[in-house]
Amino acid sequence: MSGILDLLNSPMGKTLISGAGKQLGIGDQKAGSAMQTALPLILGAMKNNASGDSASGLLKALGDNKHDGSILDNLSDILGGSNINDDVLQDGAGILGHVFGGKQENVAAAVGKSSGLDLNSAMSILKVAAPFIMGYLGKQKRTQNISDTSGLEGLLGGMLGNDSQTNQSLVNRLLDADGDGSIIDDVAGMLLSGDKKKGGLGGLLGGLFGGK
Repeated sequence: MSGILDLLNSPMGKTLISGAGKQLGIGDQKAGSAMQTALPLILGAMKNNASGDSASGLLKALGDNKHDGSILDNLSDILGGSNINDDVLQDGAGILGHVFGGKQENVAAAVGKSSGLDLNSAMSILKVAAPFIMGYLGKQKRTQNISDTSGLEGLLGGMLGNDSQTNQSLVNRLLDADGDGSIIDDVAGMLLSGDKKKGGLGGLLGGLFGGK
Protein backbone atom coordinates (compact mmCIF):
# COMPACT_ATOMS: atom_id res chain seq x y z
CA MET A 1 0.00 0.00 0.00
CA SER A 2 1.31 3.42 -0.95
CA GLY A 3 1.93 6.16 1.56
CA ILE A 4 0.78 9.69 0.89
CA LEU A 5 4.16 10.83 -0.50
CA ASP A 6 4.21 7.89 -2.90
CA LEU A 7 0.77 8.90 -4.17
CA LEU A 8 1.80 12.50 -4.76
CA ASN A 9 4.91 11.36 -6.62
CA SER A 10 2.93 8.97 -8.81
CA PRO A 11 1.54 9.94 -12.24
CA MET A 12 -1.90 10.12 -10.60
CA GLY A 13 -0.62 12.52 -7.93
CA LYS A 14 1.16 14.67 -10.50
CA THR A 15 -2.08 14.89 -12.52
CA LEU A 16 -3.87 15.99 -9.36
CA ILE A 17 -1.26 18.68 -8.64
CA SER A 18 -0.95 20.01 -12.19
CA GLY A 19 -4.72 19.98 -12.74
CA ALA A 20 -5.44 21.80 -9.50
CA GLY A 21 -2.63 24.27 -10.18
CA LYS A 22 -3.99 25.07 -13.62
CA GLN A 23 -7.65 25.30 -12.56
CA LEU A 24 -6.91 27.56 -9.60
CA GLY A 25 -4.33 29.61 -11.47
CA ILE A 26 -1.62 29.00 -8.88
CA GLY A 27 0.84 26.81 -10.81
CA ASP A 28 2.34 23.43 -10.01
CA GLN A 29 4.76 24.64 -7.32
CA LYS A 30 2.17 26.18 -5.02
CA ALA A 31 -0.39 23.47 -5.78
CA GLY A 32 2.17 20.79 -4.89
CA SER A 33 3.17 22.58 -1.70
CA ALA A 34 -0.49 22.94 -0.67
CA MET A 35 -1.36 19.33 -1.52
CA GLN A 36 1.60 17.91 0.40
CA THR A 37 0.28 19.76 3.45
CA ALA A 38 -3.44 19.25 2.89
CA LEU A 39 -3.54 15.51 2.27
CA PRO A 40 -1.71 14.41 5.46
CA LEU A 41 -3.77 16.84 7.57
CA ILE A 42 -7.02 15.43 6.17
CA LEU A 43 -5.76 11.88 6.75
CA GLY A 44 -4.65 12.79 10.27
CA ALA A 45 -8.13 14.14 11.05
CA MET A 46 -9.71 10.98 9.66
CA LYS A 47 -7.45 8.83 11.82
CA ASN A 48 -8.39 10.92 14.87
CA ASN A 49 -12.01 10.10 14.07
CA ALA A 50 -11.37 6.41 13.42
CA SER A 51 -13.12 5.22 16.57
CA GLY A 52 -16.72 4.76 17.72
CA ASP A 53 -19.58 6.22 15.70
CA SER A 54 -17.28 8.45 13.65
CA ALA A 55 -15.32 5.44 12.43
CA SER A 56 -18.51 3.60 11.52
CA GLY A 57 -19.70 6.65 9.59
CA LEU A 58 -16.43 6.89 7.68
CA LEU A 59 -16.45 3.18 6.92
CA LYS A 60 -20.00 3.51 5.56
CA ALA A 61 -19.06 6.54 3.45
CA LEU A 62 -16.13 4.64 1.95
CA GLY A 63 -18.56 1.93 0.88
CA ASP A 64 -20.60 4.46 -1.11
CA ASN A 65 -20.32 4.24 -4.89
CA LYS A 66 -19.25 7.89 -4.91
CA HIS A 67 -16.03 6.85 -3.20
CA ASP A 68 -15.31 3.62 -5.04
CA GLY A 69 -12.08 4.94 -6.53
CA SER A 70 -13.44 5.89 -9.95
CA ILE A 71 -12.41 9.51 -9.34
CA LEU A 72 -8.79 8.37 -9.56
CA ASP A 73 -9.33 7.25 -13.16
CA ASN A 74 -11.07 10.50 -14.16
CA LEU A 75 -8.73 13.15 -12.76
CA SER A 76 -7.83 14.46 -16.22
CA ASP A 77 -11.51 15.00 -17.04
CA ILE A 78 -12.36 16.46 -13.62
CA LEU A 79 -9.42 18.87 -13.59
CA GLY A 80 -8.84 19.34 -17.31
CA GLY A 81 -11.81 21.50 -18.28
CA SER A 82 -12.53 25.17 -17.75
CA ASN A 83 -13.73 24.65 -14.18
CA ILE A 84 -13.32 22.04 -11.46
CA ASN A 85 -16.36 19.76 -11.34
CA ASP A 86 -18.93 21.28 -8.96
CA ASP A 87 -20.00 17.86 -7.66
CA VAL A 88 -16.40 17.17 -6.62
CA LEU A 89 -16.13 20.50 -4.81
CA GLN A 90 -19.47 19.98 -3.03
CA ASP A 91 -18.45 16.47 -2.00
CA GLY A 92 -15.13 17.88 -0.77
CA ALA A 93 -16.86 20.56 1.29
CA GLY A 94 -19.06 17.92 2.93
CA ILE A 95 -16.09 15.67 3.72
CA LEU A 96 -14.15 18.54 5.27
CA GLY A 97 -17.11 19.51 7.43
CA HIS A 98 -17.31 15.97 8.80
CA VAL A 99 -13.62 15.38 9.46
CA PHE A 100 -12.75 18.84 10.79
CA GLY A 101 -16.02 19.53 12.60
CA GLY A 102 -16.49 23.04 11.24
CA LYS A 103 -12.89 24.14 11.85
CA GLN A 104 -11.77 23.64 8.26
CA GLU A 105 -11.00 27.36 7.85
CA ASN A 106 -8.26 27.00 10.48
CA VAL A 107 -6.78 24.16 8.44
CA ALA A 108 -7.10 26.15 5.21
CA ALA A 109 -5.37 29.11 6.87
CA ALA A 110 -2.42 26.91 7.88
CA VAL A 111 -2.24 25.36 4.39
CA GLY A 112 -2.31 28.85 2.90
CA LYS A 113 0.40 30.22 5.17
CA SER A 114 2.70 27.27 4.52
CA SER A 115 2.26 27.37 0.73
CA GLY A 116 1.78 31.08 0.01
CA LEU A 117 -1.88 30.80 -1.01
CA ASP A 118 -4.80 33.00 -0.05
CA LEU A 119 -7.54 31.45 2.09
CA ASN A 120 -9.94 30.81 -0.81
CA SER A 121 -7.33 29.00 -2.90
CA ALA A 122 -6.20 26.94 0.09
CA MET A 123 -9.81 25.97 0.82
CA SER A 124 -10.26 24.95 -2.83
CA ILE A 125 -7.17 22.75 -2.57
CA LEU A 126 -8.70 21.06 0.48
CA LYS A 127 -12.01 20.56 -1.35
CA VAL A 128 -10.19 18.87 -4.25
CA ALA A 129 -7.93 16.82 -1.99
CA ALA A 130 -10.71 15.38 0.19
CA PRO A 131 -12.62 13.45 -2.53
CA PHE A 132 -9.27 12.24 -3.92
CA ILE A 133 -8.39 10.78 -0.51
CA MET A 134 -11.85 9.27 -0.07
CA GLY A 135 -11.62 7.69 -3.52
CA TYR A 136 -8.24 6.17 -2.74
CA LEU A 137 -9.38 4.92 0.67
CA GLY A 138 -12.58 3.51 -0.81
CA LYS A 139 -10.59 1.62 -3.43
CA GLN A 140 -8.24 0.24 -0.78
CA LYS A 141 -11.20 -0.75 1.39
CA ARG A 142 -12.52 -2.88 -1.45
CA THR A 143 -9.14 -4.26 -2.45
CA GLN A 144 -8.25 -5.24 1.12
CA ASN A 145 -11.79 -6.28 2.10
CA ILE A 146 -11.76 -3.95 5.11
CA SER A 147 -15.02 -4.25 7.02
CA ASP A 148 -14.27 -3.07 10.56
CA THR A 149 -12.88 -0.02 12.32
CA SER A 150 -9.57 -1.63 13.28
CA GLY A 151 -8.87 -2.34 9.64
CA LEU A 152 -9.77 1.24 8.78
CA GLU A 153 -7.42 2.60 11.44
CA GLY A 154 -4.62 0.41 10.08
CA LEU A 155 -5.26 1.66 6.55
CA LEU A 156 -5.11 5.30 7.62
CA GLY A 157 -2.02 4.75 9.76
CA GLY A 158 -0.27 2.97 6.91
CA MET A 159 -0.86 5.89 4.56
CA LEU A 160 0.40 8.38 7.15
CA GLY A 161 3.48 6.27 7.90
CA ASN A 162 6.00 7.45 10.47
CA ASP A 163 4.43 10.91 10.65
CA SER A 164 1.08 9.66 11.91
CA GLN A 165 1.41 11.06 15.44
CA THR A 166 2.89 14.35 14.23
CA ASN A 167 0.09 14.88 11.73
CA GLN A 168 -2.59 14.16 14.31
CA SER A 169 -0.95 16.54 16.77
CA LEU A 170 -0.97 19.31 14.16
CA VAL A 171 -4.63 18.59 13.39
CA ASN A 172 -5.57 18.78 17.07
CA ARG A 173 -3.79 22.12 17.47
CA LEU A 174 -5.61 23.53 14.45
CA LEU A 175 -8.99 22.30 15.66
CA ASP A 176 -8.37 23.77 19.11
CA ALA A 177 -7.32 27.15 17.70
CA ASP A 178 -9.60 30.03 18.63
CA GLY A 179 -9.11 31.82 15.32
CA ASP A 180 -6.69 34.49 16.55
CA GLY A 181 -4.04 33.22 14.17
CA SER A 182 -1.27 32.45 16.67
CA ILE A 183 -1.67 28.67 16.62
CA ILE A 184 -2.16 28.74 12.87
CA ASP A 185 1.11 30.64 12.47
CA ASP A 186 2.87 28.14 14.72
CA VAL A 187 1.55 25.15 12.79
CA ALA A 188 2.39 26.79 9.45
CA GLY A 189 5.92 27.37 10.73
CA MET A 190 6.24 23.72 11.70
CA LEU A 191 5.00 22.68 8.28
CA LEU A 192 7.52 24.92 6.57
CA SER A 193 10.63 24.27 8.64
CA GLY A 194 10.50 22.31 11.87
CA ASP A 195 9.22 19.05 10.48
CA LYS A 196 11.51 19.18 7.47
CA LYS A 197 14.43 18.32 9.70
CA LYS A 198 12.54 15.28 10.95
CA GLY A 199 11.39 14.15 7.52
CA GLY A 200 7.81 15.17 8.29
CA LEU A 201 5.27 17.15 6.31
CA GLY A 202 7.70 19.92 5.46
CA GLY A 203 10.09 17.37 4.02
CA LEU A 204 7.55 16.07 1.52
CA LEU A 205 8.00 19.11 -0.70
CA GLY A 206 11.65 18.28 -1.15
CA GLY A 207 10.66 14.87 -2.47
CA LEU A 208 8.22 16.41 -4.93
CA PHE A 209 10.27 19.31 -6.21
CA GLY A 210 13.88 18.48 -5.45
CA GLY A 211 14.00 20.55 -2.27
CA LYS A 212 13.12 23.84 -3.96
